[in-house]
Amino acid sequence: MASEYGLKRHFNEDAARLLGGKIRDVCPGFDVEGYAAEVGQRIPGKELKDRVLVLTEGLRSRLPEDYTEAVGILVSILGDELAEGEGMFNVSWYLMPVARFVEEYGLDSPETSLDALAEITRRHTGEYAIRPFIEQHYEITMKRITEWAHDPSHNVRRLASEGTRSRLPWARVLTRFVEDPGPVLEILEPLRSDPSEYVRKSVANHLNDISKDHPETALATAMRWSEESRTPETAWIVRHGLRTLVKKGNQQALAILGATGGEHIRVPLLRLTPASLTLGDTLAIRLDVENTDSRAHRVTVDYVVHHVRKNGRSIPKVFKLMSLELAAGERRPLEKSHPIREVQTRKYYPGEHAVDIQVNGLVVASGRFDLLL
Repeated sequence: MASEYGLKRHFNEDAARLLGGKIRDVCPGFDVEGYAAEVGQRIPGKELKDRVLVLTEGLRSRLPEDYTEAVGILVSILGDELAEGEGMFNVSWYLMPVARFVEEYGLDSPETSLDALAEITRRHTGEYAIRPFIEQHYEITMKRITEWAHDPSHNVRRLASEGTRSRLPWARVLTRFVEDPGPVLEILEPLRSDPSEYVRKSVANHLNDISKDHPETALATAMRWSEESRTPETAWIVRHGLRTLVKKGNQQALAILGATGGEHIRVPLLRLTPASLTLGDTLAIRLDVENTDSRAHRVTVDYVVHHVRKNGRSIPKVFKLMSLELAAGERRPLEKSHPIREVQTRKYYPGEHAVDIQVNGLVVASGRFDLLL
């Protein structure tokens, strides 16, 4: 997914001209330049969601007052459905104000709005716009979402999962599903072996969301899916859906994924080089893992960087290294390059940073490096 900062820069008067031009093709009286001028005046200093809202409000003041007629015009400009692999933030990003239009102005017409979202999500997404309908028109919306989970369109099936995620990034939390994930698990049931990677990613992320609030429910669901649907698609969903629990070293999650014998694995060699780094450098992690048992084990090896904060304390962040099978008595070298560069969610501060090596969630070795700024 595109970063919020990178995406917001696109929502300006040029975006208004692009969207307005498509509307003018079906509604000749639409004032494209007036729309662009208004957007250009109102967006400075605003973040992504507020920029999108500016474009949405400009549409509302220029389209017919009747909501059904107005949303019909917007649906008519949507174009062809996105194929598998076409990104909504790459191909059809400019349609965000169209989905927001339904979210802001369509709550009094739920059936019409849900019809529109089913069309919008084929070309963009309805994952944010659907949420107030879940909150205010629960029965009608959940009935429609249940139907969407069986839709021939992979985009519509994906909305059934993504739109009901309790902790969807950039979106309001759906408290009712945080408290009780039962209804959404019913939605996910027919999607657990979906042929579309786009859908499977959503289902896995959804299961991962559930694991943060209801780990036992997520584990029971993953176990049942693994036993009942022995397909590569389900295995992929379960593996990615349990990733947070795996990073926390949850032994049941690791067992579901076939990881065993972590207590028999040792790391007789660990090297972190160079010993001192500055921003932009790359830390080289070299280690040997050894199975001391008399039988083979499949293990998950992660590394944990304890990032120093401004107050001198540290916050651990788990990174994947490798999953592998070690024969009885086998010793194998592993390497990983870890770039030291700031990202949106991480700022570096100088000091000694600890690095732990985890095998099946158990810390088996530790090292240090100094960060100099």
